[in-house]
Amino acid sequence: MTEASPPDETVGVGPHPTPWPDDPRLDPVLLEHGDRRNVVDRYRYWTVEAIVADLDTRRHGFAVAIENWRHDLNIGTVVRTANAFLAREVVIVGRRRWNRRGAMVTDRYQHVAHVPDVAGLVAHAADYVIVAVDNLPGALPLESAGLPHNALLLFGQEGSGLTDEARAAATVTYSIAQYGSTRSINAGVAAGIAMHAWIRQHADAPAD
Repeated sequence: MTEASPPDETVGVGPHPTPWPDDPRLDPVLLEHGDRRNVVDRYRYWTVEAIVADLDTRRHGFAVAIENWRHDLNIGTVVRTANAFLAREVVIVGRRRWNRRGAMVTDRYQHVAHVPDVAGLVAHAADYVIVAVDNLPGALPLESAGLPHNALLLFGQEGSGLTDEARAAATVTYSIAQYGSTRSINAGVAAGIAMHAWIRQHADAPAD
């Protein structure tokens, strides 16, 4: 699949000098017209398929799931952050449709699955340990948590938080410490904090 370049010529690189490299991972359209995508330099001129294949060789062991009952606008942010931290996959629970604008095209490089309900999530998550993240009574502090390597970090709908079914499906629930006046933080932000907590415990520093 060829990805069209956006008009902002301050981003990325221009047309590749000829003769072009003989590399099947490279996209002839991008070589000819330039690559203005928001990708790291190592992936300049690569096709989307080649990038995904390379990412698949080194994805981390954790995944992320988020409930989507009222078309949660945070899902795009969750997908973008999951791509940045190289999550194994993102699972959308509930409504299939979600607003992709916040993903900033990263959903092309990130595996995104859909299940219709929590029962479907439990079946999908047979290889994971479901770890809920929500500020609920009795939740343990994320700051001192030992997250499993195969954690599936589960987040609720913005505003209402996790459903009762999701809470019951989780092995453990962690909360994120807050110090201000608001009772909750944005679901996309909470997901980023939890993903980084996993990274700090299990991931090596990136090679580049």
